[in-house]
This record gives sequence, structure tokens and C-alpha cells, in this order.
Amino acid sequence: MSASQAPQMRAVSQDTAGGPDVLKVITTDRPVPGPTEILVRVHAAGVNPTDWKTRAEGAFMTGRGAPLTLGFDVSGVVEEVGLGVTLFEPGDKVFGMPRFPHPAGAYAEYVTAPARHFAHLPEGLDHVQGAALPLAALTAWQALVDTARLQPGERVLIHAAAGGVGHLAVQIAKARGAYVIGTARQAKHDVLRELGADEVIDYTQQDFAETVRDVDVVLDTIAGAYGARSLRTLRSGGRLVSILPLDDTFPADQAREARIRAGFMMVEPDRAGLQAVAGLVAGGQLRVLVDTVVPLEDAGKAHTLGETGRTTGKIVLSVAP
Repeated sequence: MSASQAPQMRAVSQDTAGGPDVLKVITTDRPVPGPTEILVRVHAAGVNPTDWKTRAEGAFMTGRGAPLTLGFDVSGVVEEVGLGVTLFEPGDKVFGMPRFPHPAGAYAEYVTAPARHFAHLPEGLDHVQGAALPLAALTAWQALVDTARLQPGERVLIHAAAGGVGHLAVQIAKARGAYVIGTARQAKHDVLRELGADEVIDYTQQDFAETVRDVDVVLDTIAGAYGARSLRTLRSGGRLVSILPLDDTFPADQAREARIRAGFMMVEPDRAGLQAVAGLVAGGQLRVLVDTVVPLEDAGKAHTLGETGRTTGKIVLSVAP
């Protein structure tokens, strides 16, 4: 089949860095799965801060180059399987965060990626919820469980606890038997308590660094000055995990003197982690909050909303009916 005869699909693409208006719907060739890959018909795609930062900063110019289709969170149905794939078959409902941090192209009607970057969609979860989970839930899981090794009975402080990562981290920490303290605006306190937070601090009214003490783990989803200030809340031997790079102002010597292990972690595709998350969902211990759903062609509006920093939970693009 010639390139001109290849099956087509809609995708959201950008040719240059800039504001939300650089995102355009195009028609392009549908991808073909290679060995060990699956072709997924995307029903919904999650929207994450890394999406609008990449769009705005033009980071893709040093990697894959233009044009670029953004998006990592995928929920959909397997359309085809590549050579050697045994985990899935056509018709399976799947969700995942394929290829991260390399472009996955989730803002499109189809994606291809390694089969082991996906897991079966939990029973009772629709595709919008499935698309809202992978990147944020895996970030929270890998930070708290794999990196911090959070234990039952430990005290954990979660910054931006009502955000995409934060609200899932609260629930994962509770499922691990931890005592959870979250920072969020007052308007979001009731939601966080419903999700299991034991204490919630309005960071606009209270200085968490003055009021929180004897914490075992801090999950910093904000970075900047938050990392240094969080050291004051940690006990000797505590752990600080940042999901953003610690900058040059972070007092690493002070952390070492206090026997605090501090560092940055980047989320990775993780089938075992996805399955663990799916298990929590199935067991009623984890639910994802979806703030807004917009159609694929309104991806720019989704970015505009996300950049306000005022959403509770996730923003999702609806792709297939």
C-alpha cells in the first residue's frame, strides 16, 4: 500500500513552540505496530503539565522535532498486535503511559507502543477515567512505594494534594497505611478528607514549614523553595521525593547533615505499577477525579485550563465515542 493509500487518522499537532493556539487538528497516516507493539484505538487521552510545558518551551525541537503530537496518557481498545505480542489481543481494553519521556502521540485517534507499556483497564472504569490515571498514578506510586518505600504508620506530607498527582498520592499513601497530611486551598479540603487525608493545611493561610513536624516522607510536586522548606518538617532519617528537579538553591548539605535522603525521580513506563494501580481501583481504594472533559479538537482549551493551576484532579480529551 502506498503512503497515499495508508489509513488516515486525526491528530493534534504543532509545528512550533508557543501558546495553546499552536495546537492544530491534522489528518495523518495511522501508525503500524512493530514487533512487540500494539496498535490502540484511543478513546481518551489525559492532559498533564508536561504536555503544556513541552508545547510552550519547544523542548521537542531538540528531540523528535516538528511536527509533534503531544500526549502520554492513553485509554482505548487494542486494534492490532505486532509480532510476538502475547499479553493482549484485538478488542482488549487497555490503559497506559507509553514511551515516556519520549513522545507517545496520545492526542490522536491511534497510537502504537510496546505492549508492556500497557495494562488491562480495570473493570468498572470507563475510558475517560482510564486516561486520567496512568502518568499521575504511576508518578505517585513510584515516588511513594518504589522510591520512598512508604511503610504503614509513617507520616507523609503531600504538596498540592488536590492536583492530578497529589489526589492519587493521598489515596495510595492511605492504602499503604500511612498518616496523610496534604497542602491545598481551603476550598479543596472537604474533597481531600473524603479521599482519606488525615490533615489538610491551607498553604495560603498557614506556613506548613512552621506547623508540620516529624514527617517521615515528603512528596514535593511543586519544587522551587518547597523542597528546602520541607526539610524542616522531616524527622532525622526522613525522605524527600521531588517529581521535579531540585534546583541549585536546594540545601543538599543541610539534608545530609539531618540524615534526610532527598532527590528527584522521573516516572517511567511500568506495567507492574499499572497493575498495582488497577488493583487499588478494583479494591475501591483508589479513584481518579476528573475535572473537565473536552473533545480532541479543543486540546488548546484544555491546555489553557490546565495552566491556571486551579483544577481539582485531571483534564481529559475525549477522542473516540
